[in-house]
Amino acid sequence: MMKKNYYLMSDGILKRKENTLYFHNKEGKKPIPISKIYSIYSYGSLSFSSQAVHLLAKEGVPIHFFNYYGFYDGSFYPRETLLSGDLLIKQAENYLDHEKRIVIAGKFVEGAAHNMQKVLSYYKIENDIGQILNDLHSCNEITEFMNVEGRIRAHYYEKMDLILPDGYKMEGRSRRPPENMINALISFGNSLIYSTVLTEIYNTQLNPTISYLHEPSERRYSLALDLSEIFKPILVDRLIFYLINKKMLQEKDFERDLNYCLLNDQGRKKFIKEYDERLKKTIKHRKLNRKVSYRRLIRLEVYKLIKHLIGTEEYKPFVMWW
Repeated sequence: MMKKNYYLMSDGILKRKENTLYFHNKEGKKPIPISKIYSIYSYGSLSFSSQAVHLLAKEGVPIHFFNYYGFYDGSFYPRETLLSGDLLIKQAENYLDHEKRIVIAGKFVEGAAHNMQKVLSYYKIENDIGQILNDLHSCNEITEFMNVEGRIRAHYYEKMDLILPDGYKMEGRSRRPPENMINALISFGNSLIYSTVLTEIYNTQLNPTISYLHEPSERRYSLALDLSEIFKPILVDRLIFYLINKKMLQEKDFERDLNYCLLNDQGRKKFIKEYDERLKKTIKHRKLNRKVSYRRLIRLEVYKLIKHLIGTEEYKPFVMWW
């Protein structure tokens, strides 16, 4: 049976009866068989019974929580079942060894940069990403890698305004809170891709708290931040251009205040529907010679990183070839 993501968009209670979860809200009761759930995304105030938690933990189903602004708040991360002491040691070794760490960090920056180039090239927009990326060769510290990545992304965001129609220009990145519609979409989409990547990491033996480009720290799964950089241009930015240029999202799908702009409930539903469809979309994988979904591409990226960590194959980040 094909599992899928479930998006809970309103306040409610999650209860269990045997092997089925029921989401109770003002609209009634919705059954969700546990065998169909891949992960859950909660955008309202969610309460759940201890029995529901036990079932989710038993089946290894994570829940990702988002706040009023649509920003990622945290996750219910079930007890890991795919444990590997050997891999954990290798993962830590590659973090503690400075030379090994900067190799991996550089790969994440390269992958993200090349995918940003691909997005801009699709729209026939000239850019200086390759020139900025050359500075990576002289980097010896993580802060220097982050600086190059930040400069590339700032240049990329500047070029994005050439793709967007009047009334939807970014005019600089603003985050907490986002100040206009495009910033709101980027923040919302980045939260989605982060939690999607985290779910894929959970289904492997990697530890999500040991990272290489972003500093590991308390209260965040920083490896998901690392890997998200590669897929943001592919799954978030291209989706934003599609939704705006096709007029599937309009001003009525946002709410504004003096210093912020956010997607409203209607806008979130539209974005999530298209995002989920994009995760299911398949492409012909050149190396595997078969069709794989975008969600599977993320899992394959995690497997590639594992091979690098254990020394069987050098990690090369995924880059669009179309």
